[in-house]
Amino acid sequence: MSARTVLTARVLAALVRATHPEPAAAVTAAAGLLALAVGHPPGSAAVVTLTVAASQLAVGWTNDAVDARRDTAVGRTDKPIVAGAVTTRTVALAAAAAAAATVVLALRFGPLAATVALVGLVSALAYNWPLKRSAVSVVPYAVSFAALPSFVVLALPATPPWWLPAAGGLLGAGAHFANVLPDLADDAATGVRGLPHRLGAARAAVAAAGFLLAAAAVLVWGPPGSPSWWQLAALATAAVVLPAGWLAARGALARGRRPTALFRAFLVAAVINVGLLFGGGVLV
Repeated sequence: MSARTVLTARVLAALVRATHPEPAAAVTAAAGLLALAVGHPPGSAAVVTLTVAASQLAVGWTNDAVDARRDTAVGRTDKPIVAGAVTTRTVALAAAAAAAATVVLALRFGPLAATVALVGLVSALAYNWPLKRSAVSVVPYAVSFAALPSFVVLALPATPPWWLPAAGGLLGAGAHFANVLPDLADDAATGVRGLPHRLGAARAAVAAAGFLLAAAAVLVWGPPGSPSWWQLAALATAAVVLPAGWLAARGALARGRRPTALFRAFLVAAVINVGLLFGGGVLV
């Protein structure tokens, strides 16, 4: 194997790490499953999945490129740019290519679906800069998470039911507050003051739990017909688990430590929301 091949492989590996691979893969997989659930044939579902994957790549790479100086300042050597595994310019160029691919792929489904996909992408990019530092930092998360299921349904084409983007927006808002909690100290040291930072750790944790519980409630009561027993049981479980997680994590939050119990509760609530989405039966 030549030195050039080894170098290329290392750069590609670094680019993969810079995409925030775990959440990107989770969102992409959810979009693909949703596409199949709402009635896309396999070929169409594959293009929907590729569109969302390209969007996730663009957002992840842009995030690391924009935050490179801030990550360096706080010693985030887990970041490929900070570690010197890849340059900021390379990551930025990859982000631009992924954004262009998102638009090209989305246009396959017509102008309306493509516009919604573009709104979701632009909103997420606007979070990376400059809205992450603002009092409206939650808005891009809500908009992008609402746009994702709307794009999937519009790509059929069909009209998304009101509760689908509503639940997506609430889930996105909850994800924003939950994701920021571990980084509050690093963010404060580099001048980032989004809405969670302004509220403080304890209130941000309550907001995350509230939004996730509201998303579950919309998924239970939004679709037509009466909720089934298991949907009500799932909602009740979320209503118990989230406050319990917050109570268990109060000490850690007060001391500025990682609230492990709360994140476990957030994970359970997220799984419940996904189960309600795909188990509800009526998506479009």
